[in-house]
Amino acid sequence: MLYLIIAVLCSVAVSVLLKVLRQHDIDIRQTIVAGYPVAFLLTWLLLKPDLSAINTLGSAWGIILALGILLPTVFIVLGRAIAAVGMVATDAAQRLSLVIPIIAAFLLFGEVLTGTRIFGLVLGFLALGALIYRPQPLAAVNNNDNKLDSSLQKHVLRTPLWLFGVWVGYGVIDILFKQVAKQGAAFPLTLLVSFGLAGLLLLIYLIVSRVRWQGRALLAGLLLGALNMGNIYAYIRAHQVLSESPSIVFTGMNVGVIAVATLIGVGIFKEHLNRINIIGLLLAVSCVAVLFLA
Repeated sequence: MLYLIIAVLCSVAVSVLLKVLRQHDIDIRQTIVAGYPVAFLLTWLLLKPDLSAINTLGSAWGIILALGILLPTVFIVLGRAIAAVGMVATDAAQRLSLVIPIIAAFLLFGEVLTGTRIFGLVLGFLALGALIYRPQPLAAVNNNDNKLDSSLQKHVLRTPLWLFGVWVGYGVIDILFKQVAKQGAAFPLTLLVSFGLAGLLLLIYLIVSRVRWQGRALLAGLLLGALNMGNIYAYIRAHQVLSESPSIVFTGMNVGVIAVATLIGVGIFKEHLNRINIIGLLLAVSCVAVLFLA
């Protein structure tokens, strides 16, 4: 149970860190790129990937390349979503991404879609819709015209898009990891190569963009990399220790992240949740429970 608690806390801590960085105008792209060497090293030390199996990856390299691009991209989108709608809704959307692999299993891989799973998927979509709901702000009056300021309009439009990006991004990453595993590639080796490639591609992008490097952003990256890897390692160990009770790990991780993120977001960061958002959180928890029972 200790590993499960650590996994939940590390996952939420990542969102807290990204939120704090955005509040201090720190370039999270630099934080992310600095975090990958740490995650790479910790993967090497903790999971001990078998490098001799690298020749067996074969066609999985295409999937690993996709992961190398998606992993840092989704982190950036995650930071944007937290800044736009807060960590409560963002972490809930991240947990709801579990419905995407289920949809893919039905549409792409021929698995049977049961009535319980359909109900769970409906709950998931309703939860996502409720989480991204934001009341339309009062129109800014300009020259006696009741029109939204253009910058405010863009914010209103982009707010749900960032949250949707988190949902889709993490769902697709989950599908990619599962497909690599099916092809016989060891998870630790896949994780190691994906982290290395993600960090390299993002570093090249930042160099080409001639970014102005920030010492604070790079230092924060050390913490981000440790938290990210801590989440992954603790989650794996929780499954190993509680191998006879996978339901505890699955439900505890997803519901735990939503609950802790809500407590911190509302209690510490004073994030505002309207009634529809609260219903969305309840639907998200229900979705996790139903999909597990399915």
